[in-house]
Amino acid sequence: MMPPTRATLSIMKATAVVGVSRRTIYYWLKSGKLEYIRTAGGAIRIYSDTLFRESVSPKLRAVSG
Repeated sequence: MMPPTRATLSIMKATAVVGVSRRTIYYWLKSGKLEYIRTAGGAIRIYSDTLFRESVSPKLRAVSG
């Protein structure tokens, strides 16, 4: 049985989804806040579920009250 695959995004798509710059995405990658894989061609693909962690994108938190 194959394990479920995780959805991935390109860096440019991730910037659009989260609303931050490419520089911020690269900073998050370097600091370990995002999980990613490299394709056979060397491109970076970011696991989309790591974009919405509290420690990564606090401005996306729901406002309660």
